[in-house]
Amino acid sequence: MEKDLNVTYITFGGHVEVHKYRYLYFMVVLIVYILIICSNSTIVYLIWKHRDLHEPMYIFIAALLLNSVLFSTNIYPKLLIDFLSEQQIISYQACLVQFYMFYSLGGSEFLLLAAMAYDRYVSICKPLQYPTVMTKRTVSVFLALSWLVPACQEVGPATMSANQKLCSFTLKVIFCNNSIYKLFCVSSRAITVHGLFIFSNIVVLPVLFILFTYTRILIICYRSGREVRTKAAQTCVPHLLVLINYCFLTTYDVITVRLESDFPTIARLVMTLQIVLYNPLFNPIIYGLKMKEIYKHLKKLFCQGKTN
Repeated sequence: MEKDLNVTYITFGGHVEVHKYRYLYFMVVLIVYILIICSNSTIVYLIWKHRDLHEPMYIFIAALLLNSVLFSTNIYPKLLIDFLSEQQIISYQACLVQFYMFYSLGGSEFLLLAAMAYDRYVSICKPLQYPTVMTKRTVSVFLALSWLVPACQEVGPATMSANQKLCSFTLKVIFCNNSIYKLFCVSSRAITVHGLFIFSNIVVLPVLFILFTYTRILIICYRSGREVRTKAAQTCVPHLLVLINYCFLTTYDVITVRLESDFPTIARLVMTLQIVLYNPLFNPIIYGLKMKEIYKHLKKLFCQGKTN
């Protein structure tokens, strides 16, 4: 622990041989960060530019990809600084900000996917009502709630954590997540209860809603013709793949604190890198290749680049 003007510092213990390979790690992480920004921003740009993509489904996709950029920006700059530093430290206040942004943006992912599932449900199951249900106002409300609800709910755990007495000052991870609870002298029941409440609101309920809507979609597809089934497959499969990916990573994040003592450092590092590396790159690849209209514009963009 280091103190300067009453500022408490936390040391990261999740970096593996960072001193020996610091410049290699720095270059790899920098390249990945640039790829994440470029890949996500390219599809967001295509959706913004082309009027035929100004539909609720594509707007939600753009919001999801923008969320991935914000999520990565919350982690990567500090990670890059750590690779070039002698000590991997962060003030406890800055750690709480990173913790807050991590779970706030993570919760937004599930709510955005729930909004996308509702959009597909109305489009496929109630096509005649779609124009009157999925209006610009409805889309705006869904987008606002997807970001504001997690942001407001996560204020509680972050505030309560700020007032906890610390007996440990080392995190066995590479960024601040729920592992900060291991720093407390005494575990807080209030934080645990509040955390379970938030987890139910922004993870469990959205996932159950998504499963319900996709079950309804599957029933409708089973009873309908080939055209409806093709439309459902083209637009719903990418969302389901992204959802499965999020659920897998969220499950790891939830259990990581309980298994921390038995989880090998290298295995923990690999799993954490899945969250910060694989996940933000997975979305643009899935939506860029699997969504027919986006792929069409993406192909034109790269073909124009080659021609020029």
